[in-house]
Amino acid sequence: MSGAFPVADAATVRREVGRLTRPYRLRLVGVVVLGVLSTATTLVTPLVVGALVDRVQAGTATLGTLAWTAAAMIVTTAAGSVGTGATVALAGRCYHAVLAGLREELVERGLSLPQAVTERAGTGDLVSRSSDDVAEIADAAPLIIPAVTTAAFTIVVTVAGVSTLDWRYGAALLVTLPVYVVTVRWYLRTAPAVYRAERAAMSGRAQQIVESQRGFATVLGFGLADRRHRRLQDASWGVSGHTLRARTVQNMFGARLGLAEFLGLAAILLVGFVLISDGQSTIGAATAASLMFLRLFGPVYGFLLALDRMQSVLASLGRMVGVGTVPVPGPDRAGTGTVGGSVRVERVGFRYAADSPVVLDGVDLTVRPGERVAVVGASGAGKTTLAGIVAGIHDPVTGTVTRPGRSALITQESHVFSGTLRDNLTLAAPDATDDRIRNALETTGARALVDRLPDGLDTEVGSRGRELRPAEVQMIALARVVLAAPDLAILDEATAEAGSTHAERLDRAADAALSGRTGLVVAHRLSQAAACDRIVVLERGRIVEDGTHDELVAAGGRYAELWNAWRGGMPIRSETHS
Repeated sequence: MSGAFPVADAATVRREVGRLTRPYRLRLVGVVVLGVLSTATTLVTPLVVGALVDRVQAGTATLGTLAWTAAAMIVTTAAGSVGTGATVALAGRCYHAVLAGLREELVERGLSLPQAVTERAGTGDLVSRSSDDVAEIADAAPLIIPAVTTAAFTIVVTVAGVSTLDWRYGAALLVTLPVYVVTVRWYLRTAPAVYRAERAAMSGRAQQIVESQRGFATVLGFGLADRRHRRLQDASWGVSGHTLRARTVQNMFGARLGLAEFLGLAAILLVGFVLISDGQSTIGAATAASLMFLRLFGPVYGFLLALDRMQSVLASLGRMVGVGTVPVPGPDRAGTGTVGGSVRVERVGFRYAADSPVVLDGVDLTVRPGERVAVVGASGAGKTTLAGIVAGIHDPVTGTVTRPGRSALITQESHVFSGTLRDNLTLAAPDATDDRIRNALETTGARALVDRLPDGLDTEVGSRGRELRPAEVQMIALARVVLAAPDLAILDEATAEAGSTHAERLDRAADAALSGRTGLVVAHRLSQAAACDRIVVLERGRIVEDGTHDELVAAGGRYAELWNAWRGGMPIRSETHS
């Protein structure tokens, strides 16, 4: 996907995981110690069984020998199970703590990125990384944690135990080493690209879903349902193809592991036969060595299957960490920090891509502290782009912008989050009291909203609660401005979504929200512009008129044309400029 967020390389992922695990070093040391001790108990069963075999062959076994053997097996198995469970639990807490830290950093970084960066990459890509990739890593925990925390200890302890019986039994295990090495190298060379492609295909599918949901009205309005369905279907089939390829790689991996297990057991039995024939070993020792190797099958297979799953986890980690590698411009990227609420836009030029048309061309604009300036123009004149640049969402390609550090942007796409009405309002002011919240609602004329809701401020709203009307949603957004009390408030058609039914009411709410602060208003209705202190007219990315409502109407220029067309209900001439 063009412009997608980067994927971090293996070194960057290791560095980030190392940084996140640093606070848990003592716990990880505990995992290692507890894992080695609990794994060592598993060697007791093969050893006592081997000793029993030798006693039986020598004719010295008694009922007490059998009872002692059974007791040793029961006690050590129970102790090993408890130790292994504690090891897995301790490792799991570390694992999920690190994942939680990584997820929080991903969300924080995603929210801090400029909107233009997120739009170029695709919101579906970011959604996939913060949902699909997080779920992939979390869902892998039940497989990876037991395998990684016990298998490695089992392999090391078992090889040491087999070699203690006779070094030649240990040497016999070397037969399996080349097979394991070749298998793992083949897998590590093949699997990562397969899993990366699978995760990328999932991102593409997520993008198609998000675009279809966000553009639902457009899809229905232009009859695009079948086309969108086909695109989503193609994306889903693409995911299926990559998933089948990943499962094929996994099956080939398992077949090679089976060959290594066969060669290892055959080698131990052959060495045991030779040593017993020469009187250099006993049947009990050979039995113990075989049992120890057989006990390796499960841990080794589990570890290598976990290695298979870890490739998908690493691919997801690379995608999550990759978001953190996107440079975040500093707070002074647009020269914020003016005193008193003034705004200065100097020779600003902007285009969305190097090969796209110019949207703004040499724009100069000064807004004095406390002044309310309206921006008007035909569709495509660059009004929303100018508002985004002043708000700091976009960086100008040329020129500079200075604005107050405390600025707020309200657009026509206001969102109500799942939660109580109080939660939605205190997003702007977490410490706001109920009295302050009610005053803000009263200021914007939305107090009746609280009275209408069954539980007042505690009413659940949003996708999982009570659905609010468009006008109410916009009033909540304006009440947030009052609670946030910014020095600069930018309203980008913030009262447009509710239509004309509540226009006058929303205009009053917007006027109240802007009271006492500098305001930049992208006017949907020219009645809003007429109420502002000053009006600037944009056309083809340039300011062509600047003055009060009366001055511009009297001048008979572009604004007068827009005003007369609006008053008479005539269509306004639209520019083709993007």
